[in-house]
Amino acid sequence: MLIPELPAYLSTLGGEEYIGLIISLFTLTAGISRPFSGKLTDRWGRIPVMVVGASVSGIAALFYPVLTSVSGFLLLRLFHGFSTGFKPTGTSAYIADLVPANKRGEALGISSFFGSIGMASGPAIGSWIYLDYGIESLFYVSSFFAFASVGILFGMKETLSDRSKFHVSMLKIGASDVFEKRVFTPSIVMILTTLAFGTVVTLAPDFSDYLEIKNRGLFFIVFTCSSLLVRIIGGQLSDRFGRQPVLTASTLILFISMLVIGFATTKMQFFTGAFLFGIGYGLNSPTLFAWTIDLSPEKIRGKGVATLFIFLEIGIGVGALLSGTAYQGSNERFPLIFGIAGLFSLFAFIYIINIRLKQHKTQKR
Repeated sequence: MLIPELPAYLSTLGGEEYIGLIISLFTLTAGISRPFSGKLTDRWGRIPVMVVGASVSGIAALFYPVLTSVSGFLLLRLFHGFSTGFKPTGTSAYIADLVPANKRGEALGISSFFGSIGMASGPAIGSWIYLDYGIESLFYVSSFFAFASVGILFGMKETLSDRSKFHVSMLKIGASDVFEKRVFTPSIVMILTTLAFGTVVTLAPDFSDYLEIKNRGLFFIVFTCSSLLVRIIGGQLSDRFGRQPVLTASTLILFISMLVIGFATTKMQFFTGAFLFGIGYGLNSPTLFAWTIDLSPEKIRGKGVATLFIFLEIGIGVGALLSGTAYQGSNERFPLIFGIAGLFSLFAFIYIINIRLKQHKTQKR
C-alpha cells in the first residue's frame, strides 16, 4: 500500500535525493535480521516469528505521520525492515512443515498467489486512499491491515514440534547461524534477479509520472496480476519437471521485461513490460523457495530459508540504492538503468544453463 506513494512523500519532506534509500534501508535491516529470524524460527517457533514481523509493520505505519523529518522517515524505514526480516521466514518454514516434498512447489505457489493478491491490490488501494483522503489516512489503514494479520496468526496452530521457550541467548548469533552453504546456488540466482526487482519498486512510480499515469499503483497491479497467472502452475511445473528448467525460463523472461520497461515510451509498452516482469517473477520466486527447502534439512529449515532471504534483501537493496542514486530525477536515464538491471537477470540465466550443462555431463559419465 505504501510503496507507490513513499517517493513523492519523501520529496515533500525535502529528501528527494534519498529516494533510493526508501527500499535499500528497509532491506538492510531485513537482511540483518534474517539470521535472527532463521534461528528463532527453528527454536522458538514459526508463529511467534510471524507475529513479531507483522507487529513491526503495524507499529511502523503508525509512526510515519509522527516522524515528519527526513531523518525520522529514514529511521522508520530502517525499523520497518524488521517486519519483512521476520514474517516471510516464519511463513515459508510453516508452509514447508505442512506439505509433502513432492508438493512444495505447488504449496509455495499457492501461498505466493495469495501474497500477490495483496501485492496487486495494495498499491492501487494505497494510491486511491492517498488521492482521496491523504497520506496520513494511508498510513493508518496500512497499520490496521498489519495488526489484522496478527489476529489471524493467533488463531493458527504451531507446526514446530521441538520448541523452546524464548530466551535472550537465542539472539546470540554465530557465523554458522548466518549462512547455510547448502542453499548457495539458489541464493546466487535470487540475488541476481532481485536486483531487477529493487530497480522496479524504486523507479516505477517516477516512470509512471513520466508517462503521465496518474495512479502510480497501476504498474504494480499489472505485474502482480500477471504473476498470479503463473505462480500456482509454475510451482506445479517445478514439482514435475524440476526447479532448474523453470528457472531457465523465468530468468530469461525477467531480462526481456527489463528491456521492455526501460525503453518504454508509451503507456502500452510500459504495461507490457510490467506484464512480462510479473510472469518472470511469478515463476522465479516460488521455484527458488521450493529449491531452497529441498536442499535444507528439516531441523535447520528456517536457517536455509533465512539464507535465501538474506540474498533477496541484498539484491533488492543494492538494486534500489544503485537505481535511485543513478536516477536523480533524470528521466532520460531510464533505458540505461533498467538495461543494466536486466543484465543481472541474464547472468542468472547463464548461471542456470551452466549448472544444467554440468549436471548433464555428469549424468553421461
